Amino acid sequence: MKHTNSILADGGFHHVAIRVRDFEATVRFYCDVLGFRERIRWGEAPKLACMLDTGDGNYLEVFSGGSDEPKPEGAFIHVAFRTRDCRAAIERVREAGMEITMEPKELTIQSDPPTPVCIAFFKGPDGEVIELFQNELT
Repeated sequence: MKHTNSILADGGFHHVAIRVRDFEATVRFYCDVLGFRERIRWGEAPKLACMLDTGDGNYLEVFSGGSDEPKPEGAFIHVAFRTRDCRAAIERVREAGMEITMEPKELTIQSDPPTPVCIAFFKGPDGEVIELFQNELT
């Protein structure tokens, strides 16, 4: 894949996150019906999560804990963009006047194998939740 976004340090789309009512049924649907592949899974019931590779290195992140209540916008939580430099990217966002909701944070997703990442969150111009995601999956 050719990287052309120099501002996000060869960044681009990484994942969209959804919160679902039936975690296992959702994972089966995306894998069995749409051909996605589970890359990493973490957490314990009732708080499970996983990253599903859509086939081109972009991901659907699935979280358990969704409700049966109607969702006007569906199950979507946030959109994530990959970057090789999370800290520099969040500084550009800050300089643009956006609200930073989580400063860059290094953590390890407790999957098998463990997955080290650096992530940050902010609100876009219309209040949309955006994550910057840096790791070797990018």
